[in-house]
Amino acid sequence: MSETAEPLPKAYYQYLQELQAIDFVLVDLTLYLDTHPDDEQALAQFKQFQKRKHNLMTQFESAFGPLHQYGLSPATGASWAWSETPWPWQV
Repeated sequence: MSETAEPLPKAYYQYLQELQAIDFVLVDLTLYLDTHPDDEQALAQFKQFQKRKHNLMTQFESAFGPLHQYGLSPATGASWAWSETPWPWQV
């Protein structure tokens, strides 16, 4: 990973905090839906949070770079971007 000369903007941490909160909700809803698979309201909430997470990840990656080194984060530009920004667990 390259060194970051400037402090990260406040929005960087806000995105990560919201993504962590959404992940918590999705895990909780997953556990609930495992035992209540016919609960349409819970399934609708799960889909709503899935969509919100996808949108937040897209916004974050557009502004700050990839969140994952594989699969979910697009490889854009002429170089490998994963090593250019702080990794999410390093902030």
